[in-house]
Amino acid sequence: MKKGRGVDLENRVGSYLGTEIDGKWWKRYKEHHFFARGLGEWRFTDQGFSFQRALTRAPLIIPYHLVTTIGTGTWHAGQWLMGRTLVKVYWSQEGLSLCSGFFVSRLNEETQRFALELERRVRLGGGSAPFLPAGPLRGSGRP
Repeated sequence: MKKGRGVDLENRVGSYLGTEIDGKWWKRYKEHHFFARGLGEWRFTDQGFSFQRALTRAPLIIPYHLVTTIGTGTWHAGQWLMGRTLVKVYWSQEGLSLCSGFFVSRLNEETQRFALELERRVRLGGGSAPFLPAGPLRGSGRP
């Protein structure tokens, strides 16, 4: 990704690291195919953020209007990325407070730009999720 060009929508390869319930890394959300981690491709759709894991039929979709916060960190759901930054998408569904983790780039600057683009799309899609970079979200915990 070149500086100043925003998120590279052509480089959509990434990893899904799992979805935590209530901020507990050992308590994983298993509904709607969210249990299995894996490599795949992400994309922004009109309805929400979509992640298609390799060798699966249906993508994981987080509707924009369900997103409450977007943050970053260096580990998620028991997975540590050796200091690399990942995106944490906090959302709620069926009365549960959820947090899904995605690794989208080896470069921290690109990950930050991705999170800002996701925040923009969440706002356009009816959500109001603020992007909270690093700080209280680096590592573990919620804002």
